[in-house]
Amino acid sequence: MSDEPPRAPVLDEATRRKVLGLVGLGARGRLVVIGTEQVRLAAQKDNVVLAIVAQDVSRHSLEKVVPVLRARRVEMVEWPSAAELGGAVGRETTAAIGIVDQGLARGIRGAVAGALPAGDATRVSR
Repeated sequence: MSDEPPRAPVLDEATRRKVLGLVGLGARGRLVVIGTEQVRLAAQKDNVVLAIVAQDVSRHSLEKVVPVLRARRVEMVEWPSAAELGGAVGRETTAAIGIVDQGLARGIRGAVAGALPAGDATRVSR
């Protein structure tokens, strides 16, 4: 397994809106944790079932959270933009969002998987 984070999935606009909408609903329902430090802490407590990590953040930010997610075998979805990810949860930017609800994670996985061809290894990583 490579030390590099997975490449961001190439999603159509409708799928991107759907995933961001689900993340926004999760934030309003307190079903997500927002930010590198919060995601890292929640993952250490085995509370994160899925993580969305912005691809355009600093290497330092990624080094804080990605190793912990990998060690805990948390599935990760790479997102192209921290600004877009942050906008979904009412922030200017955010490097990472941790999904702590199994149902919400299932919905996000389904949206991402439904938009990609079967067997596409770039969509998620463990």
